[in-house]
Amino acid sequence: MHKIKLILEIFWRFLILGCIGFGGPAAHIALFQVTFTQKLRWLTSEEFAQLLALTQFLPGPGSSQMGFAIGMRRAGLPGGISAFIAFTLPSFLLLLLLVFTGIGNSENPHVDAVIHGLKLLALVVVLDAVMTMYKNFCHSKTTSSIAVAAALILLVYPSAWTQILVILVAAGIAYLLIPSEQSDRTTSSSINLSWLPLGIFLLLLVVLPNVIEETPVFAIFNQFFAAGSLVFGGGHVVLPLLQETVATALTPDQFLTGYAVAQAIPGPMFTFSTYLGAELLPNTPILGAAVATIAIFLPGFLLVMALAPAWQNLSQNTAAKKVAMGINAAVVGLLIAALYQPVFVSAVSDAKDIAAAILGFSLLRIYKIPLLALVVLMAGLGWLLQML
Repeated sequence: MHKIKLILEIFWRFLILGCIGFGGPAAHIALFQVTFTQKLRWLTSEEFAQLLALTQFLPGPGSSQMGFAIGMRRAGLPGGISAFIAFTLPSFLLLLLLVFTGIGNSENPHVDAVIHGLKLLALVVVLDAVMTMYKNFCHSKTTSSIAVAAALILLVYPSAWTQILVILVAAGIAYLLIPSEQSDRTTSSSINLSWLPLGIFLLLLVVLPNVIEETPVFAIFNQFFAAGSLVFGGGHVVLPLLQETVATALTPDQFLTGYAVAQAIPGPMFTFSTYLGAELLPNTPILGAAVATIAIFLPGFLLVMALAPAWQNLSQNTAAKKVAMGINAAVVGLLIAALYQPVFVSAVSDAKDIAAAILGFSLLRIYKIPLLALVVLMAGLGWLLQML
């Protein structure tokens, strides 16, 4: 009974975040950090940092993998599944609504105004997360310098490959320059991979596509599973692969309409696959949406399950802790860069927007108002700014 209550609590918490998770992966991670380390205290800052470092190395949707890992840490595999379903459900349903109604092709100034306010909310949340994570992860000149350098590089050369390179270089610099006494010298006696999910991942990626006859449903699963397995850097980076996948099945207008709506709604960008799957199977759109959505998220979750036990043990090693310190400092730099692009660029167009963001940040940081109250306030403020 206690386990069921725990799973239901995970579902409820992530459902709320799925409804207000505007702003992309950086904003999602910021929401997770505020919710699960500061408010609910499900994780310590160190535990959050360990999971964050792990998900930065894996292909797939980083923020959704982070949510899955938090759910698993809280209540095992059922907790991870509950977190994924709840966090993804709002955007899944909204994109299905787009397919069934075609509302994405209409323009509503009131809806646009509310979305504008929620983009300002994303700016507030990410700024708060940057300040909190800098305080938690940048304790020395070395880690502070890594964060600043990472931000500068990613602002000038923004790309998924640059992110990966920055993280790898930061890990090496931290290993070489951070004194060992800054890390706990506890070592782990064994490092164990979880072989079953790793085997399932390889089976689905390499073996089954070559031995099972390809039906329309199985073709969608193969295409979206491959996309989720091969893409580093988040939702925007998966677009070229997805566009190539559906190039002959959907018109460019259909593709771009779905992409635009996916950016405007809360939740992970990878749920763009929901819209594409529904369009690819027009006779059974719910089936197509479900298959495409599960397929694109599944690789990342299998890899988290496979590597999390080894990562948790490895992270107790002195050398590995120094590497993790460098990775976490680089992630702070990633967040700083993301604070400008895409969060600031998409949210702020004039001084009134900056004033609204300052007000929201003050209410969150100084007056500690509940996040849900801030969501309502910023949505209303966005509407007011657009209507004036």
